[in-house]
Amino acid sequence: MCGIAGLILSPGAATPDPAVLARLIGSLHHRGPDGSGQTVVGHVALLHNRLSIIDLVTGDQPLHAGTAALVANGEVYNYRELRAAMPDTRFASNSDCEPPLHLWLRDGSAYAEQLRGMYAIAIHERRHHTVTLTRDPFGIKPLYIAEVAGGLAFTSEPQSLLEAGLVRRAVRPGKVEELLQLQFTTGADTVFDGIQRLLPGETLTCTDGAVADRQRLSPIPPGPPESLSEDEALRRLDTALLESVDLHQRSDVPYGMFLSGGIDSSVLITLMARLNEQPVLAFTAGFDAPGSVDEREHAAAVAKAVGARHEAIEVTEAMVWERLPEIVAAMDDPAMDYAIIPTWFLARRARQDVKVVLSGEGGDEIFGGYDRYRRATLPWWRGGQRMWATGSFDKVPVLRSKLTAWRDGMAAAEVRANEGGRTDLAGAQALDIADWLPHDLLLKLDRCLMAHAVEGRTPFLDKGIVEAAFRLPDSMKMRGKMGKWILRRWLEANLPMARPFAPKTGFTVPVGAWIKAKGNRLGPLVAAQPGIAEIAHPDQVEALFRDIRRWRHGFACWKLLFYALWHRRHILGLPPQGDVFETLSAR
Repeated sequence: MCGIAGLILSPGAATPDPAVLARLIGSLHHRGPDGSGQTVVGHVALLHNRLSIIDLVTGDQPLHAGTAALVANGEVYNYRELRAAMPDTRFASNSDCEPPLHLWLRDGSAYAEQLRGMYAIAIHERRHHTVTLTRDPFGIKPLYIAEVAGGLAFTSEPQSLLEAGLVRRAVRPGKVEELLQLQFTTGADTVFDGIQRLLPGETLTCTDGAVADRQRLSPIPPGPPESLSEDEALRRLDTALLESVDLHQRSDVPYGMFLSGGIDSSVLITLMARLNEQPVLAFTAGFDAPGSVDEREHAAAVAKAVGARHEAIEVTEAMVWERLPEIVAAMDDPAMDYAIIPTWFLARRARQDVKVVLSGEGGDEIFGGYDRYRRATLPWWRGGQRMWATGSFDKVPVLRSKLTAWRDGMAAAEVRANEGGRTDLAGAQALDIADWLPHDLLLKLDRCLMAHAVEGRTPFLDKGIVEAAFRLPDSMKMRGKMGKWILRRWLEANLPMARPFAPKTGFTVPVGAWIKAKGNRLGPLVAAQPGIAEIAHPDQVEALFRDIRRWRHGFACWKLLFYALWHRRHILGLPPQGDVFETLSAR
């Protein structure tokens, strides 16, 4: 796990400026505090900050082979199998990222078809003057690209392009609307004007400072459901789960896991306990707010049942007000998911003991766990509803303009998701896998963990799991109002005390209650921020913070508070200056 960046300039441009390169990679130090490296050949620079996880001795990057050099962020879990399949290849290290370099030399841009893992990779071939950029099929690891003077720049985080002065600090207005309504943004365009994401699974071939070719791998298969029995599905699932968790535990440094009270993390800890001789270290967060869902007690019981060591933390209101500017600053590609709060604090606690954490992201998307999937499959007269059909500000009229085009990106994704003979349920899952998963959940996990130099791994987002589960019959995913049916059946057989058939409660953070208690103080501070004044009526914002009567009012206030802090940091370029109130008061 690391931070990568670089420049791909045209032959007519000036060679890369060392001062720009230093700012570009220096702003990614938090992603890789264990070392740094770079290679500059002609008009191409590859930069790397390392978080040492595998091959602590010889795994420094860039890695070289023949006329090619590689920098990578992520883990290639099947690196041992790839090495074994290339017996005539001479490897210079034990790094998991060296096999992809040799695969690229052999297979060209199709090399990623052999990889199993999470990765963002850049390979420079100096003889033909090409740079190949690749992102893993689920988009677990981030990679961004921008047109700059003389060519292209790429990076693990958009903020490094801003800090290096390569891209001006400005927003795409349409993307701000999308962000406010959805809490994340869709597709390749980020909220920053001039910065794009590589889409999940994309491989770009760049030459002479421009993109020459694009290819893309899909993380999920097309086609209708398979025909198989439940017993056969369970056997296949058990094999796939065990293999994936085993691969995701490959590490030369200590690892642990995030444990909630839900199905996904209970499955993971059950498998980890089966595979590890020593007790698994599990971390859980809870809240001090009355009435909030607190998973610590149940998580502790699950941990005890499998012999795991359990560490619980309490996230208090005071902690949130103190650290929220820092947390939001980490979300340069903004996702307004309030789960960033416990995730950031969990990562800070985990870093005291481990450098790697396994987490349950992807379980709902692969196995059909969200209730919105059920509603998406029902006719309208039975309560059916199109996914992501309403926005957070539809009934909270504080914004200056009427939001009309905010759903265009989601509508385009819907068309693609329902291709290939998928059922309505599989299409709903595919829609979330295209945007919600990489641009909210995985982005949150990446930024909050990497802010503390912790690597997050997601065993459910694995090629073997997808092959075993995504094309299962709908009845093995959802029955009545119960999602993730086959995963619950697996847990029932392997850890019944985890209450696998308890109704899904969802994970909530009591931000609405916290904001309501401070509404009179927060409202004027938020309303006075330049970013808020651009998009909303300040007097109506103040009134909203003073009178939070419904859940949607509290959620809208959370988004406005997030945007005020985010805009201040990433558009105005002002760092956090103390707690929330001090930061918003600073001029």
